[in-house]
Amino acid sequence: MVNTNTNWAAMTDNAIIQDIGKFIKKSRIHKNRTQAEVATAAGMNRWTISKIENGEAITLQSLIQILRALDILFVLDNFKTMNTISPLEAVKLQKKERHRASGSSTSKITKINKSDW
Repeated sequence: MVNTNTNWAAMTDNAIIQDIGKFIKKSRIHKNRTQAEVATAAGMNRWTISKIENGEAITLQSLIQILRALDILFVLDNFKTMNTISPLEAVKLQKKERHRASGSSTSKITKINKSDW
């Protein structure tokens, strides 16, 4: 069984870049696409694809373009932030929440006179 846990904090920046490059290369080959095809789809030079696959740094924008061209933007899911509220704000919201219906006020109801029919 392969160890899939990576200790990113223990890795150097260059080692992380190399791992990203390996991931991109593996994904590209898995999708049976050449560097030139990915580069064209990403709107960049093939040299940029070769550069990241060989463990060299590229811009974040180029990385996103490559991920989009390979249809693997899902790898960015861990960067999504969720709007959370503090426990104090949650309690305040619960206090404002209605817990029962107010019903009709008897003063607002007009009495209907009986008809002489």
